[in-house]
Amino acid sequence: MAQFVGILTAGGDSPGLNAAIRGVGKAAIGAYGMQIIGFRDGFRGLMQDRTVRLTGAELSGILTIGGTILGTSRDKPHKMPVGDQTMDMTNVMVETYMRHHLDALVCLGGGGTQKNAYHLSQHGLNVITLPKTIDNDVSGTDMTFGFDTALGIATEAIDRLHSTAHSHHRIIVVELMGHNAGWLALGAGLAGGADVILIPEIPYDVNVVAEAIRRRQRRGSGFSIVAVSEGAISKEIAQALSKAEAEKKANNDDEKKKAKAKAKMAKLKVALQDGTLQLSRQLEELTGLESRVTILGHLQRGGTPSAADRLLATRLGTACAEMIQKGVFGVMVAARGDGAEAVPLEQVVGRRRTVPLDHSWITAAREIGVCLGDD
Repeated sequence: MAQFVGILTAGGDSPGLNAAIRGVGKAAIGAYGMQIIGFRDGFRGLMQDRTVRLTGAELSGILTIGGTILGTSRDKPHKMPVGDQTMDMTNVMVETYMRHHLDALVCLGGGGTQKNAYHLSQHGLNVITLPKTIDNDVSGTDMTFGFDTALGIATEAIDRLHSTAHSHHRIIVVELMGHNAGWLALGAGLAGGADVILIPEIPYDVNVVAEAIRRRQRRGSGFSIVAVSEGAISKEIAQALSKAEAEKKANNDDEKKKAKAKAKMAKLKVALQDGTLQLSRQLEELTGLESRVTILGHLQRGGTPSAADRLLATRLGTACAEMIQKGVFGVMVAARGDGAEAVPLEQVVGRRRTVPLDHSWITAAREIGVCLGDD
């Protein structure tokens, strides 16, 4: 029977992390008599052996608090910055795990955390993870905690932008987070009544977008809201990236040509960094309407977690404690319907949950006349 359990939060902060820590801790302590040791600042804290004992007192009152009481970092076990070097600190982390006589290590995080946890599991640690990210892009789970809160914040922002867009007869281009998955932009765009929604899964044609806005003008609507995922790309960039990727694969044995293809891809990705600003300028030129950009940024993952995120994080956290009690390790505790399911980490790492092109949200957007940039 497990007695000592370590827990850490890694990657970007997200609403619901404290609710998940509380869910794991209270169930582990109250239902199974375990002791919980928190590691500060993610895998770096595990490497440096910076701990805090989590008892009922420490877990009390954190359900509604955003962020994470344990702190977080994006450090990787096998690529840890130490001084002016990058080192593999996996063995040091294994030693810390053994020093505390841990029976399990719980890692809360997104795709990168799942990968790092899997790495530690391959070095003999009993690891179990929970899926956290506002991007909702972790493979193997119905939903990640943090997403619902961010969706609500982004939707409210779009709601507020309607009034200034309408008053000034402007195009408002609002950029939302999501990396290379369009869940947040698509969901908030639909819920907030955006006229155009651009997501990574559907490369857009700026002329199609401009025509959709002009069509609104002709119908008497002198403003438009364009919701853009930070990972959205034009058809031209998508084709160029695809071509560069094909060149890299075709020249895999020719280091010089392979390096040239990789450099081309890197240059294209740099060009994407101000893609939303470029899109705004293009739309202004093509439509004759004034265009303004709003980038929500980290605002989307701050503040009090929603009721749905608190429930999801608590549900997954308590399921995690039960799995530890049963000796189920090397898995992610995934949301599955109203329950939870243990998904082997090897089925999670290296994959991203993107929006399927036949998803009901995409179908609904098309049927109510939202432009997705492709027709």
